[in-house]
Amino acid sequence: MKFQGKVVLVTGASRGIGAAIATAFAREGATVAINHLSNDAAAAATVAACQAAGGDAWAVKADVGSAPAVQAMVDAVARELGPIDIVVNNAFKPYAFDPRRRTLFDDLQWSDYQAQFDGAVGGAFHVCRAVLPQMRQRAQGAIVNIVSNLVEHPVVAYHDYTTAKASLVAFSRNLATELGPLGIRVNCVAPGLVYPTQASEATQESFRESLMAATPLRRIARPEDVAGPVLFLASDWAGFMTGQVLLVDGGLVMR
Repeated sequence: MKFQGKVVLVTGASRGIGAAIATAFAREGATVAINHLSNDAAAAATVAACQAAGGDAWAVKADVGSAPAVQAMVDAVARELGPIDIVVNNAFKPYAFDPRRRTLFDDLQWSDYQAQFDGAVGGAFHVCRAVLPQMRQRAQGAIVNIVSNLVEHPVVAYHDYTTAKASLVAFSRNLATELGPLGIRVNCVAPGLVYPTQASEATQESFRESLMAATPLRRIARPEDVAGPVLFLASDWAGFMTGQVLLVDGGLVMR
């Protein structure tokens, strides 16, 4: 999968899954825009990793929850790097995956759901709104949204997080239906628990071990495991795929 000449925007790419995705695109020759919220040092490290992998990269700070900030980011990327060919919506509202301390339904407020919805769907909405004029003009483009296998198999009831990710799947499929005739594809990648990341560092070892025991491939995903399926869906190899959800969880969920 070669991406020479392609400009890729990855949101939430300063660390974890986003950084792994950005570096994988760079390794295949892409020019990558590394979106991040606040951690300049981490974003710089991702840029360095992309350059070491053989691609080019540029860090761009923006809160994807802000429509004006996202529009300014997309305009800056287009000026600096060229029109955006591929978008990976990976940014989400901070969340700690800790089964021992999860909030039970009776203790949740609607504002908890709204915050996660704004982070997952709101961020993707703002980015897609800003990028799509470029893609429509050239009648091509690929969007990959990061969701979760919890939508299919809520092994732990993270109510607000999983509901928001389920909404992002619906958002993606509606967009895929509308944009397909224009040559723009929209798909999702649904990882299981990915370790280590900032979000999963609170997940206790006993739970990780039980999850590995239930997983046919007998391990938990690393950030790099998510990158391959994202690149596949963004590539010409998946040129006749849209509206799909690829589960990346070692076979825990089979569809």
